[in-house]
Amino acid sequence: MPDAIPVDSVGLVTPQIAHFDKPLTLTCGQTLASYQLIYETYGTLNQDASNAILICHALSGDHHAAGYHDMADKKPGWWDSAIGPGKAIDTNRYFVIALNNLGGCCGSTGPTSINPETDQVWGADFPIVTVEDWVESQARLADLLGIHTFAAIVGGSLGGMQALEWSIRFPERLKSAVIVASAPKLSTQNIAFNEVARQSIRRDPDFFDGRYLDNESVPTNGLGLARMLGHITYLSDDAMGEKFGRQMRHEQYQYNYGIEFEVESYLRYQGEAFTKRFDANTYMLMTKALDYFDPAAQTNGDLAAVLSRAQCEFLLVSFTTDWRFSPERSEEIVNALIKAGKAVSYAKIEATEGHDAFLFPIPRYMQAVNSFLTRIADQVTLPARQGESEHAR
Repeated sequence: MPDAIPVDSVGLVTPQIAHFDKPLTLTCGQTLASYQLIYETYGTLNQDASNAILICHALSGDHHAAGYHDMADKKPGWWDSAIGPGKAIDTNRYFVIALNNLGGCCGSTGPTSINPETDQVWGADFPIVTVEDWVESQARLADLLGIHTFAAIVGGSLGGMQALEWSIRFPERLKSAVIVASAPKLSTQNIAFNEVARQSIRRDPDFFDGRYLDNESVPTNGLGLARMLGHITYLSDDAMGEKFGRQMRHEQYQYNYGIEFEVESYLRYQGEAFTKRFDANTYMLMTKALDYFDPAAQTNGDLAAVLSRAQCEFLLVSFTTDWRFSPERSEEIVNALIKAGKAVSYAKIEATEGHDAFLFPIPRYMQAVNSFLTRIADQVTLPARQGESEHAR
């Protein structure tokens, strides 16, 4: 945390929890009798509730997208570079909502929560959730907050899939969708990566078929390996080469299986750190949600046909070195939207960071998002000016 809060930060924020007693029937056929969603808000909602933006997180994201929880925090929320006063997602104009999805492990109901029917941790019994289920729960949160129509729904990667689903499922409830580094469905290769990650977790002896908490254990080896694999796919070859090259830990080869290359040390650190903040069952659930997403399946594989339901404007953004969700995958959506006669803008951004580029404040990327949202902002009523100390709600 800096000595003073930056002027373009949303500042100190306090998470809020919404409780829902109306049962939620999931795509898998099971029902959650009750559940909760944890969320944060930044900025001020205007009088007619027309300036709200929903941020949808990716696989390992959560509700803490911007600002700080405490002055002792070492770093701000995961998308602080994009959300704040005067930033691409400008909280002087917009009321921004970020939540932790169902099945998460950061405060929303998920595998680490207590199952009210058994008074035990849900664990492996927590039902499979899908992108469609998330969007339904997000709509209920919007209802609770008095928001009928979002000015924009924004997401990167898996978050972009949620924004796309919103445009299909609730076309009258959003004016625009910003879909970054995403795809209309996973490729076979991406499903394969997810299965390797899940098997890494499941084959850890400490997994106990998902009941590791009951056994006072955590499958750190399996979850760490899953994260290491995922992390490789989020980076480009150029980015890894530029950052690590063939840098060695020692002057000469040690001819053993310890750490010799700096990239090995980096991956091990990333894997270990991830196990301290994320839940293995949640990781499994999130990857299955990715695998299942395929809205065009409703229309016999015709993406343009299913997107014909959309009524909002779209901005699609891709990155040149992203091979996990390559530019061609974004262009599939763009071409389908054009075929369906929808208003769509597209920016292909030169970037070396690979899939993770959507998390970086790359100037042309930020400018594209800001320009699009500024145009959308002209259609809504700006909130009343607040004191500088009231950036965050």
